[in-house]
Amino acid sequence: MKILGLLRHAKSDWDDITKRDFDRGLNKKGRKGAALIGDHIRQHGVQWDVIIASPAERVRRTVDTAMPDTEVIYDERLYLANVETIFDVVAEHSSDAEKVLVIGHNPGLQEVLFELVAPANENSLFDEAATKLPTAAYCVFECDIKAWSDLSDGCGKLVHFARPRDLDPKLGPEH
Repeated sequence: MKILGLLRHAKSDWDDITKRDFDRGLNKKGRKGAALIGDHIRQHGVQWDVIIASPAERVRRTVDTAMPDTEVIYDERLYLANVETIFDVVAEHSSDAEKVLVIGHNPGLQEVLFELVAPANENSLFDEAATKLPTAAYCVFECDIKAWSDLSDGCGKLVHFARPRDLDPKLGPEH
């Protein structure tokens, strides 16, 4: 059994439309959401062996806010990565790890959810995450595999899902 975590970057800043997508930081709501989800991740209690992240500015700022002083491997392939690339990056960086957290972007992270969870393992957490994996959403999967290279269709069960708005309703979409 391996534990895979996913964290989508916090809400990005669109104030400067001249910035490349890769270079956008976080807006005020994003900084609040990142701090809140960071506290939640620490309280949730999983001690991540390896943390791998996209090097995009909004991901870096999410990490700096949510998980300061944490060792992170930044891998350019995670920028807007698809499921296959995410699985390859995890397998490459995590051979001896039992618990791996990936921090990146949609749609790739939500596609991982759909790939990992077989219909027989769908639950209310899955239903919430499948509807929308918003910014700063945090997911934890139990994966029935021996090696990270075995990540595949239907090998996981979503066991934890949290969004900033679950922790503070002011961070919900209506505000």
